[in-house]
Amino acid sequence: MTVRQLRRKRQLKSGQSRVELSLDEVDVVSRGRIVDRFVELEAELKKGDEDELEALGAALDAEPTLQRALTSKLEAALAAVDGATGDEPEAVERVAVAERHPDREPEREAPRLVVGKTPGVTADDHIAEAGRKVMRFHLARMLEYEPGVRAGVDNEAVHKMRVATRRQRAAWRVFGEAFRAGRTKRYRESLRETARRLGAVRDLDVQLEAADAYRADMAVTEQRALEPLLAAWRQHRADARVLLLRELDSAGFRRWLDDYIDFVRTEGTAVLPVLPVQPHRVRDTAPSRIWTAYEGVRGYESVLRWADVETLHELRIAAKWLRYSMEFVRETLGPGADPLIERVTALQDHLGLMNDANVTASMTRTFLVEHAGDLSAPESAAIGRYLVDREKEVARLRRTIGPTWRGVAGLRFRRTLGRLVAGL
Repeated sequence: MTVRQLRRKRQLKSGQSRVELSLDEVDVVSRGRIVDRFVELEAELKKGDEDELEALGAALDAEPTLQRALTSKLEAALAAVDGATGDEPEAVERVAVAERHPDREPEREAPRLVVGKTPGVTADDHIAEAGRKVMRFHLARMLEYEPGVRAGVDNEAVHKMRVATRRQRAAWRVFGEAFRAGRTKRYRESLRETARRLGAVRDLDVQLEAADAYRADMAVTEQRALEPLLAAWRQHRADARVLLLRELDSAGFRRWLDDYIDFVRTEGTAVLPVLPVQPHRVRDTAPSRIWTAYEGVRGYESVLRWADVETLHELRIAAKWLRYSMEFVRETLGPGADPLIERVTALQDHLGLMNDANVTASMTRTFLVEHAGDLSAPESAAIGRYLVDREKEVARLRRTIGPTWRGVAGLRFRRTLGRLVAGL
């Protein structure tokens, strides 16, 4: 039996007294299988008056979602192994459980990960463990937003969960070479499928929000004339949401998630061995990775003036990888990296708006062609005007790309970037 834990520490001070708080996520592993999970908060007086510790204990006792641990971690783990039945372990979170209908199947408690405010990557981290930190951080975000996605009340939950999933996929691209491809293939494939399902819903949310903003100040008759287009998009969105929830509810997804959580929490899993002199730390590899990503962006300079929308979309992808290559090691680069990341983000956002407008124009054009016999003359005219509006927006964004491009391609950006990577 193995007791494996992820520990977070914080210091509390009161006058001359100091108490160390430790938050432990504990896995009990027996014969290669997790048989129990629980979270434990420990308070230890390091210096000062014991009365301060007693006061803290009283405050924790008054918290209804916490309960005193009556045994040590080892004793709790041994009891879990003795009582293991082969069922999936239930994660004990020390929280109240909502009453459930007796005729319904018990709901599976949502998994959790405890992370800090940042991934915590350091310059001396092995690149595989730096990647694992980034994946764990954004997986925790993904899990945080999953209940909101299921509820379907706030569209922003879909957006945030999709972003968290994208960040993990980007981390696999940036750090994936440090892992065994065969051992980690299933993690990457399931992330891609989840991102695809989330993207199908989110893209339609973006289109519907843009269309609502377009018609907000129009006369009622003009708004109604656009309704056939928006009704079709709402139906597509509803269908995409059904497929998304089906994916999240599948047994395969839940098994993958349990396994993936174990992977991001367990240092050393699936890491490729390295030779003693082989570059393997963040400080050894990040500079060349960042410069390669920057070269991928600069390569578009010679064609930018005449580039079509498809080429500019490829530039957006290149900018995205530059941003992620810097963002994932932001803490090692220092605060000087923030303005550079903001400039790359501005370029990416500009190109993203152009791509959204282009996709919307294409879908509107397709709708007009496919439903030409079903639409009234006012409806066709109104939807046609919206198509023209989106095409004009594409042209405007294409024409005004210069300032955001120069912010990334300019000499000042290169000099600052050079100083930052040299500091590693």
